[in-house]
Amino acid sequence: MKIKMTFAARISIALFVLFTLASIHAQKPDDFSAQAAAVTEFDVNGLKVILKRRPSAPTVAGGLFIRGGARNIDEKNAGIENLMLASAIDAGANMPRSVVRRELARLGSGISSGSSNDYSAVSLAATQGNFDRVWDIFAEVVLNPAFTQSDVDLNRQRILTGLREAGASPESALEEMQEHIIFAGHPYSNDVTGTAANIMRFTPADLRAYHKNVMQTSRLLLVFVGDIDPARLKSKIAATFGKLPRGDYKDKALPPLDFSKGTLNVTQRVLPTNYIQGVFAAPSLNDPDYFAMRVATSILATLVNQEVRVRRQLSYAPGADMDSNAVNTANISVSTTDANQAVSVMLDQIKLLQTRTLNNEIIDEIASFFLTKYYLGQETSAAQVGELARYELIGGGWRNSFEFLKGVREVKPEQIQAVANKYMKNIRFAVVGDEKSLDRTIFVPAE
Repeated sequence: MKIKMTFAARISIALFVLFTLASIHAQKPDDFSAQAAAVTEFDVNGLKVILKRRPSAPTVAGGLFIRGGARNIDEKNAGIENLMLASAIDAGANMPRSVVRRELARLGSGISSGSSNDYSAVSLAATQGNFDRVWDIFAEVVLNPAFTQSDVDLNRQRILTGLREAGASPESALEEMQEHIIFAGHPYSNDVTGTAANIMRFTPADLRAYHKNVMQTSRLLLVFVGDIDPARLKSKIAATFGKLPRGDYKDKALPPLDFSKGTLNVTQRVLPTNYIQGVFAAPSLNDPDYFAMRVATSILATLVNQEVRVRRQLSYAPGADMDSNAVNTANISVSTTDANQAVSVMLDQIKLLQTRTLNNEIIDEIASFFLTKYYLGQETSAAQVGELARYELIGGGWRNSFEFLKGVREVKPEQIQAVANKYMKNIRFAVVGDEKSLDRTIFVPAE
């Protein structure tokens, strides 16, 4: 009994300040169903559109999402979608770059692009009064991009600069190594940013051909949040994106990642501290285990901070986190001069989650703190666009974004223990630092 009380007390103490500070600023919606009722969905020639209406909101945010992500590319054309979108938004065939930049600056608005393993996006942000003009610019550059040589070259150089800098810092080197290990043989191994060789090779003609291929309504999703009349938005889409060919795109199921056994990979560097990350499997957004694993990861983050940073002062910023990918992972991470002790302590916290059953009060505290952070992160229209799109594309449908909140609140202690045992094992470690100082039996214990 004493051990269990100590375990609970450690979590409560660590949470007290964080929970108190966060709850001061939180503004929780009371009725999740009311939020879902504010969402309208409709179809325009095979193009699905999701609109969440926010009455009296001063801004409008939106995005065009391209399905597929890393599944759309291979090693020969990795990076083409990212470069295509970055170059497209610079100018339209009937709207030069100078006009696009001047108009967006005058309107206090923005259009940007980005790519991830699961999908790519072109996003817009505008004030309510300027939405019509920003929509015209958005439609022009996305549907009828100029792809001038100068625009392509400028974006090429920006991407190449980023690629050259990748791996320069210990943190980026760790991330690069870990992705290479975890994603080996998987579609995620196709880097959506691309390789230097590919980025150097792509021409404006290549980008035009790729653009034509992906601009099919079956590949696309439009999401908007703001005070927009659905009929008005539908009319705008029908006159622009609704004229695209439908195509016959179908999502391909992604294979699982390999977590059949624990591993340790090291990049030797002479550094004042070792940089460490251990990755393990995690459920995806539409998996029933997702809610419990989210809460379990939050508890783990609290424990490792308390034990590694506060009690033992082994690291300034130890952590535990969980991604939100279609094929998902979670991780523990730390930078420390004593890698063996820090990792040993972190693994002990996982064992506690696997062997101890928390009481309901502790779970309620963790869930409330986690939801407070979630609410704060969803205050803007742009954040809500991203959340609706993520759940629609890889989370089983946008309605699940509201079920998530309910699901987290309903997590039970036995579910925390179950997911800790199911997922927090066979950890694949990557280290940038002093290989000779590492005790491999701590990182990869014998079974």
